[in-house]
Amino acid sequence: MRRITLTKQTEKSFNQGFDVKKLQILVSNFASEEKVMEKQTLKKAGTIAAGIALFAIPGYQLVSFAAAHTEKSIFVQAQATLPEPSPSATPESEEPLEAPYVPTPQVVVDQMLAMAEMGPNDVIYDLGSGDGRVVITAAQKFGARGIGIEIDPELVAQATANAQAAGVSDRVQFREEDLFTADFRDATVVTLYLLPDVNLRLRPILLTQLKPGTRIISHSFNMGDWEPEEVEVVRGPSKLHILYKWTVPEVVPPELLTP
Repeated sequence: MRRITLTKQTEKSFNQGFDVKKLQILVSNFASEEKVMEKQTLKKAGTIAAGIALFAIPGYQLVSFAAAHTEKSIFVQAQATLPEPSPSATPESEEPLEAPYVPTPQVVVDQMLAMAEMGPNDVIYDLGSGDGRVVITAAQKFGARGIGIEIDPELVAQATANAQAAGVSDRVQFREEDLFTADFRDATVVTLYLLPDVNLRLRPILLTQLKPGTRIISHSFNMGDWEPEEVEVVRGPSKLHILYKWTVPEVVPPELLTP
C-alpha cells in the first residue's frame, strides 16, 4: 500500500491507500480545482463524497471506489489503459531540456523538508535551486548543510546573498552548474522542482550517484516507472501542490537506470 495525504495547516490529513503500480491520486477539497497542476495534465476520474474530487494520471481509469466516512479513507481500484502514442525524438531533433524558474511557496518548502525527515546531520542538494529558499530553510530550521545547483548565474548570486542575509552562509553554498554533470554523491536528501522529462533524464544519474537510503523529494512531477513511496498534496497560497518521495534502494532495478 502507498499513502497519499492532503496537507493543510487548518485541516486534518487524509490517508488513502492504493496498490496499483504508477497510479497517482490527487485529492482536492474543491471539485472545481481541476487545474491543480499547471504543468501536468490530470484527468478527472470521478467525485467521491462531500465535494472531494478524485483525479488520476492519464493512463489509468477508475474501476471502483469506496469511501469509509468514519476513517476518512478512500480505497481505489484502477486498471491500465493504453497510452497515447507519442513521436520519439532523435538526438538531432531534441531541444535542450530546461525548467523555468518558478518559486516554490514557503509552505510547500516546509512540507518537502518534513517529508524528507531532515535532521542536523543531513546534506541536502536542491537541483535547480533558484533563489535558494529550500537549502536556506533546511539550514535555518534543521541545522542541515546544503548545496544548491543552479545554471542561472543571476539566481546563484541572488541565492548567495539570501543565504548571507539569513545568516546561514557557513552552512550552504550555491554552484553554477549543469544538473546533468554535477556531482552530488554526498547528498542524504535531494529536492527537485523541474519538469517530467528532466526528472526522467536525472533518474539514472540519481540512482547511480546516490547512496542507498538517500531521500528524494520532487515537487509536482514523478519519476516515471519508479513508483513513489509517499505522495502528499499541500495547499499553497493559490493552489494545491503535489509532492513525491522516494528512497534510493540497496539494489536498483536495472529498468530504472535508463530514462
